[in-house]
Amino acid sequence: MTTVKLHASTILTALGDAQSALVGKAVVLTDGKAGTVESIWLDELHGLRISIKGHDGKWPISTIKMQQGPESHGAL
Repeated sequence: MTTVKLHASTILTALGDAQSALVGKAVVLTDGKAGTVESIWLDELHGLRISIKGHDGKWPISTIKMQQGPESHGAL
């Protein structure tokens, strides 16, 4: 596998892991918004971004302050 394909595969694997860990989970963002994660996108300018059910917009994944369940102790 070429280096470029290996990097792409690593990125897509990490995106899939983040989706499995967060979609459908309740989160609280640093700005106080709370809700269930609907979707995760890979944004070429900002990295991983999430949408929260019931709120318009997309936020950087780094704005998650608290997450539902035992995964909240892990790093993303």
